[in-house]
Amino acid sequence: MDWVSFEEIKKTVSLQMVIDQYGIHLRPVGPHTLRGRCPLPSHSSKDSRESFTATLNKGAGGAWACQSQSCIKARGRVGGNALDFVAAMEDCSVRDAAIKLQTWFLVPAAGNPPANVPKDSSTKNSGKAPEPISKETSGGEGEHEVNKPLAFELQHIDYAHPYLTQRGITEETARKFDAGIFPGKGSMQGRCVIPIRNATGELVAYAGRAIDASEPRYKFPVGFHKSLELFNLSKAAGEPSVVLVEGFFDCMKLSQAGFPSVALMGCTMSKTQEDLIALHFGHVAVMLDGDEAGRFAAEGIADRLQRVVYRVDVVELPEGVQPDMLTTEEIEALVKK
Repeated sequence: MDWVSFEEIKKTVSLQMVIDQYGIHLRPVGPHTLRGRCPLPSHSSKDSRESFTATLNKGAGGAWACQSQSCIKARGRVGGNALDFVAAMEDCSVRDAAIKLQTWFLVPAAGNPPANVPKDSSTKNSGKAPEPISKETSGGEGEHEVNKPLAFELQHIDYAHPYLTQRGITEETARKFDAGIFPGKGSMQGRCVIPIRNATGELVAYAGRAIDASEPRYKFPVGFHKSLELFNLSKAAGEPSVVLVEGFFDCMKLSQAGFPSVALMGCTMSKTQEDLIALHFGHVAVMLDGDEAGRFAAEGIADRLQRVVYRVDVVELPEGVQPDMLTTEEIEALVKK
């Protein structure tokens, strides 16, 4: 069995090359972004005519996604790289897709596996090579999971509660994000509820923030995968630049100051979130908390994004300062700088 060099393929073959190979025509919507009808065999929706997006790197690489829910359900994921695209188009394994790319584009492949890998170890039990396993960076949540849209929306939200005022959130901003105190019954009673929507704007979860010393500080629905979403993406998408932050209130505060923002809901960035950022934005300003963990995470995230986004900046905050602690004037000074 031939040894496949996935690393060499990723370095050599770009998503643009693969799109051209299939003769797919997409319209440019940005310096490095294409959009149009989804070409995948799994796409069955006749209404989703602009659901497919491809973000192209200067060199090899690139990322794609189809936001049609029927297409996502059929594939079990939003998008991926050139290898994933060929696998979806050909209905084959990622390894078989790699072999096709290796053949199509004459990618030099190592004739033998690395010395520490037995030639027959991959076929001993199953009779075929194992698929590459991709693990996300946040809690090991599977990339093949999908957050299903909720069948309800919470009512009677208090957008003018003193807790929001204390956090520096105006009633206008609270209404814009539909975030406020929920007075009803259930697990979210008395908490500040923050709706989380997927890239197409569908409500997939509520985060419930305690407004006192109650634990846990945040509640999420059972089975919800934070690593599959970017908070506020559906509203920020379409902007040429975005500020990437950690938390909900950071995002609300940046948006309130006039800067489009999305939140990771933590200080780690999953591969899915990386792909979503690459698909929707050409310029990203990484603005994480001003502590050791935040600075370390910001450097790693910026390094990863520089490979898939046209321009990446890091906004450093003073020691111990979080974005939601800043005034509008302070935010403006830091971001514009």
